[in-house]
Amino acid sequence: VSTMNAKISSEGEEGASGMRNETLGERGHLGEAKRGQVIRVAYAIAALDLTFLFMQMGVMPYLAKSLGLDSVGFGYLQTIFGVLQLMGGYIFGRFADQYGARAALILSCASGSVFFLLMSLSTSIPLLFLSRLPGVFMHGIPGAQKVITDMTTPSQRAGALGKLGLCFGVGIIAGSALGGVLSTKFGIYAPTYVGLAGSLINTLIAMVWIPSQTKPKSDHHVTEQSDLFSIREILRLMKFPGVMEVFLVKVFAGFPIGLFMIMFSIISMDFFGLEAAESGYLMSYIGVLQMVVQGLVVGKLARHCTEMTLLRLSVVVFASVGLGMALMRSVWHYCIIAVPLVFAFSMLATITDSILTKAVPSSDTGAMLGICASVQPLTRTVGPTIGGVLYKQFGVSSFGYLQLMVNLGLFVFLLKSKIPLGEMKSQ
Repeated sequence: VSTMNAKISSEGEEGASGMRNETLGERGHLGEAKRGQVIRVAYAIAALDLTFLFMQMGVMPYLAKSLGLDSVGFGYLQTIFGVLQLMGGYIFGRFADQYGARAALILSCASGSVFFLLMSLSTSIPLLFLSRLPGVFMHGIPGAQKVITDMTTPSQRAGALGKLGLCFGVGIIAGSALGGVLSTKFGIYAPTYVGLAGSLINTLIAMVWIPSQTKPKSDHHVTEQSDLFSIREILRLMKFPGVMEVFLVKVFAGFPIGLFMIMFSIISMDFFGLEAAESGYLMSYIGVLQMVVQGLVVGKLARHCTEMTLLRLSVVVFASVGLGMALMRSVWHYCIIAVPLVFAFSMLATITDSILTKAVPSSDTGAMLGICASVQPLTRTVGPTIGGVLYKQFGVSSFGYLQLMVNLGLFVFLLKSKIPLGEMKSQ
C-alpha cells in the first residue's frame, strides 16, 4: 500500500490515500469470527441470487415463445435488460457507498422479488417487457462484493473476492437444472414462483444477518456523493493512479470471448450441432470448471504471486485461448479450451476487481464495483450486433483471432506501462 501511496504527489491526495484501504475489517469494528460469518452470508445470498437468475434465463425463451414473441423481439427483450443493467451498475454502486452495503444488498434482493413477481404475472408481451424494469437494481454480485470489500483487508481481498466464483458455478449448475425440472413438472411459470419466494427470503437474510455499516467520510466526499449518477464522479475515479489502465484491460481482454458467449446458443446449434439437452450439459461442465478454478486455483495463486503478475498471466492465457479457438473444429476441442478460458476469465475478474477497489478511497469502493459490474452488460448490449456480423461474415474462427490479437496487444501494453500498484499478496 505504501508503494501505491508514494506515487501520489500532492498532500491532499496523500491524505485520501491514507484512508483508501481503510475498511471495516481493518478497523476492527467487528471481531474476526463475526466478519467471517458476514462474508459467508454474503456468499450464500450471491449463490441463491445467481441460482434464481439462471432459473429464469433457462425458461425465458420458452415463456417468450409461448406469448408469441419471435426471435427478433426476444433479442430486443435481452438488449433492454442489458441496457438497464448497464445503466444501473454505477448507480447501484454509488447507492452502496452512500447508504452502506446492507442497504444495497437489500435493494438488490427486493428488486429481484419485484422482477419475479412481474414475470409470474406476464401473460402478455407488454407485461413481459415491463418485468425487465427492476433489472436496473438487480446487482447481487456487486452487492456481495461490497460486503466483502468492507469486511476484508486489502491483502485478503483477492482471495475473498475470488471465492464468489464458486457462487457463480453453483448458480449455473443449480439454476439450469432446477429451471428445467420445475418448468417440466409444474409449468412454465413455476421457476418464477420459486424465484419470487427465494428473493423474498434473500431480502430477509440480508436484513437480519448483514450488519448496518457507516464509514467515516470527509465533508468533501459527502458533498460530492449527493447525486447517485455523476459523469464527473466516474471521471474522478478514473484519474486515480492505475485505475484507467487496469479498467481498460478488464474491458478489452475478455471482450472477444464475450462476443462468442453471446452467440453461443447459435454456435452450439449450427457449428457444434448440439441439441438443447447437450447444450445444458455443456453449461453445467463450465459451471463445474468455474467452481474448481475459483475454489482451488485463484486463491492459492493470489497468495503466492503479485497482482500485476497475475494480471499479465490472465492476458497471456486469454491470448492462447484465442489461438485455440481459431483452430477449434469440434465441441471436444471447446471442452479442452474451456479449461484455460475459465481460468483466464476468473483470474481477470478477481484480480482487476481487487486492484481497482484498492486504488480508490474506501468511500468509493461501491461506485468502483458498480463500474466494474457494467462491463458485462455493456458486452451484452453491443455484443449481439458485433458478434452476429463476425459470425456471419468470418465464422467462429474470427472470435479466436480477434481474442489473440487484442490480448497480445494488451500484454505488450502491460509490459511497457508502469502502472502504480501496491505489489501485495493475499494472506
